[in-house]
Amino acid sequence: MKIICIGRNYVAHILELKNEMPSEPVFFMKPWSSLLRNNKPFSIPAWSKDLHHEIELVLRICRNGKNISRETAGEYFREIGLGIDFTARDVQNLLSAKGLPWEKSKAFDQSAVLGTSFLHKDEFRGTEPVEFRLDINGRTVQQGNSGLMVFDFADIIVHISKYVTLKTGDLVYTGTPAGVGPVIPGDHLEGYIGKTRLLNFRVR
Repeated sequence: MKIICIGRNYVAHILELKNEMPSEPVFFMKPWSSLLRNNKPFSIPAWSKDLHHEIELVLRICRNGKNISRETAGEYFREIGLGIDFTARDVQNLLSAKGLPWEKSKAFDQSAVLGTSFLHKDEFRGTEPVEFRLDINGRTVQQGNSGLMVFDFADIIVHISKYVTLKTGDLVYTGTPAGVGPVIPGDHLEGYIGKTRLLNFRVR
């Protein structure tokens, strides 16, 4: 199983980090050991002093596929969930400045938080785009919807499958909206799709 993450997929987030606008989806991977489930507490690694939250919609792949067409892309996922791509921003910036890969800042243990359940995509028909948000200590810090994506779900699936075979059970984190920022011990994080709370955990 794979965890595939899309970067730079919301214009406001691209601008807040002063990145270039991509001409095609940007993706990277996290190992399965990055998963943090069941609202277990997240432990900030001792080697980072600037650990950021990035809330994202997550697609769960339901069938194997390679070189998927846009017309059939919707057949490769049935459920939409919520997750957080935790990022050691200080480490990422240091590695990026040296032109080095930045997996250390993204792929560490517990860095891919996953919500407690998935919602069937049929629930969103007629109500798209899919709205989501992250609250920290009762205050909304990130909110977005799928309609603001630079590359939509179909674009993402088509692009990834050109290079990597998608397998049943793979998770695709689809990018984060603006508002990323640091977390500190004691923070209480809650994530919602619409009014449904799928994340509810603490940082230690």
